[in-house]
Amino acid sequence: MRILVVDAFATSPFSGNPAGVCLLEEPAPPEWMQRVAAEMRHSETAFLRPLGEANPGADFELRWFTPKVEVALCGHATLASAHALYEAGAVAPDRPIRFQTVRSGVLTVTRDSGGELSMDFPAQPAEPAEPPEELAAALGARIVGAGRNAQNDWLVEVDGESVVLGLTPDIAALGKIDARGVIVTAEGAPGGRHDFVSRFFGARTLEGDGEDPVTGSAHCALAPFWGARLGRDEMLGFQASARGGYVRVVLRGDRVILSGTAVTVLDGTLRI
Repeated sequence: MRILVVDAFATSPFSGNPAGVCLLEEPAPPEWMQRVAAEMRHSETAFLRPLGEANPGADFELRWFTPKVEVALCGHATLASAHALYEAGAVAPDRPIRFQTVRSGVLTVTRDSGGELSMDFPAQPAEPAEPPEELAAALGARIVGAGRNAQNDWLVEVDGESVVLGLTPDIAALGKIDARGVIVTAEGAPGGRHDFVSRFFGARTLEGDGEDPVTGSAHCALAPFWGARLGRDEMLGFQASARGGYVRVVLRGDRVILSGTAVTVLDGTLRI
């Protein structure tokens, strides 16, 4: 079967967030998909399967696996999946793609004439909450405000963009906190291109340093947070990992439109 590596939220190779994309023709056992994801070793590997006329509400089944677990929502691997399908000619460039997911309903991706992809995702606002005492120590930064959302992510605001950029968290300590991940954010520096900056640490789900390069699902929490703070429905976020990437967000009620581009860096055949 065909398998690709796609850099999502990227305009050039080796930037943004890499995702594996496996194009299935028939259903596959979750245990097998988990083993493939562990072999790929990207933060997420997406598995696509065409649904055909038997399911008129969606075009493809989509599931996402980290090297360790299946996840309920993943933005960059969804963007990578849509890019792979459009690039392969599996879907006409002017036609939306509807992905049926296990826990996030039907997700729709569209492509504009310039090649930018836009994903319609559910908003995941964080409700204000008192963070555990060990969170600030694990991050090595003072917490200005915090909240928690339905994805079990902590959204943490710190004192400014320079603090976000300079974080060197204790990943082992973060892994002891009950959370899918920790989103650290601040308003963009005056005069900059972006409206807000962030980083995402998933100590329990990601290998290595536990940092995700560009996290679409985190922007489902960041968009309503900064939309309320800045009084705007459309903003540009920058995720300041070593690879880095920009995510354009548009608030539409209880939905968030996440937009970006992607680049294929590997296209091959899986022999198992």
